[in-house]
Amino acid sequence: MTDQATRPESGIPGKPTSASRTTLSHIMTASDTNLLGTVHGGVIMKLVDDAAGAVAGRHSGGPAVTASMDEMVFLAPVRVGDLVHVRAQCNWTGRSSMEIGVRVLAERWNESTPATQVGSAYLVFAAVDADGRPRPVPPVIPETERDKRRYQEAQIRRTHRLARRREIQELREKRAAEGIDN
Repeated sequence: MTDQATRPESGIPGKPTSASRTTLSHIMTASDTNLLGTVHGGVIMKLVDDAAGAVAGRHSGGPAVTASMDEMVFLAPVRVGDLVHVRAQCNWTGRSSMEIGVRVLAERWNESTPATQVGSAYLVFAAVDADGRPRPVPPVIPETERDKRRYQEAQIRRTHRLARRREIQELREKRAAEGIDN
């Protein structure tokens, strides 16, 4: 891992992971349910995007837009009356992009049992200026061993995202050259 205190090319000082970490909590109601009577996955995904967006905006110091969502995993159903906690933090930063890790927990609103993890996701956000163009972001400074592990894992996910994108583009170009796809 490189020193993330300052990004040399931009001179922007780094920010610790804790500076933008956030938790969004919401009680699930009947209007959040799907046809099976559990909370619709799209409702959870919106909460995930909202929490991640808050972290991205805080970390970058301005507007940021969702570029991708990776590995949205639903581990258990969420029910009406559950208090859902969406915890998010900045795991990694590039020049203008940030990977935000999100963990979704749920507990019964009227019980004192511990919350259980019901989902997780990784989102990539791009910081943008007033004209919608990418703008530089501060480096993230991992503070704990867990933060350092998340930073390293985020670098692996980034490498895989870029390789997948490159391979798909090459395949499309090849097929187009052969007249197979439009």
